[in-house]
Amino acid sequence: MTKYARTFGQDRMRGEHTVGGGKVVHDTKVRLAPGGGGAWIGGPKTASSDNFNGSAENQEASGTSIFDPVLTELCYRWFCPLGGNILDPFAGGSVRGIVASYLGRAYHGCELRAEQVAANIAQAGIARNPCPVWVCDDSRNIAAHFEPNMDFVFSCPPYADLEVYSDDPRDLSAMDYPAFLAAYREIIAASCGLLRDNRFACFVVGDVRDKKGNYRNFVGDTVEAFRAAGLNYYNEAILVTAVGSLPIRVNKQFMAGRKLGKTHQNILVFVKGDGKKAAVACAA
Repeated sequence: MTKYARTFGQDRMRGEHTVGGGKVVHDTKVRLAPGGGGAWIGGPKTASSDNFNGSAENQEASGTSIFDPVLTELCYRWFCPLGGNILDPFAGGSVRGIVASYLGRAYHGCELRAEQVAANIAQAGIARNPCPVWVCDDSRNIAAHFEPNMDFVFSCPPYADLEVYSDDPRDLSAMDYPAFLAAYREIIAASCGLLRDNRFACFVVGDVRDKKGNYRNFVGDTVEAFRAAGLNYYNEAILVTAVGSLPIRVNKQFMAGRKLGKTHQNILVFVKGDGKKAAVACAA
């Protein structure tokens, strides 16, 4: 098991858990973001501790769970060239950025919540070079921050309103589904516009229910959003997630509404351009 896998543990997803951990000596840059009113925050260059403080107190303060670092490693190794640029329009916590640094990829993430970005910076003392970069802004402004030279788009977006992360009106998780979907499609189009030709993109998603208990078809809407952005639907994989308390809950929910217990998420892979050329680029 790699160092970062040991560091973050094997908790399965929804989103990521990020806290400030260890004693970190920061060399942090903060400035207003061009065109978007956010802040660019570059990670620390030196650190006095390699340890991640994953205490229950910090986890509660974060409000989100740890994104799977092993899944992250596999996706980077399979679909991103060594030394390539990774774009993450829904950055959340620091896991995907730190794993990228360990694998020799340059990570560029966009996250709306300033406190989450600050937590990422605090944890980035365990990162290597190239150090991850996080932009604090609405992801609809992502093209104002990064160059169109990305080699892989990789993210785990909000699952509509399943978890509401803030009361910021720009927060997709606080929108009704039609408004969420319009903003979501805009962000995907802007992100794919920064992706080089003959490169892959990958989103980890799972379907969610509306207030009446019916599935929204979020997985299908994600596929259509990428197609509208000019990419082709290339691969799908199923991530089997931890069962947790599902066996305790499933009997009640099944008897009440014939709802089956769900223990998986969807890994959707898209390609911009020629899949064979994209594969050659990843093998280089």
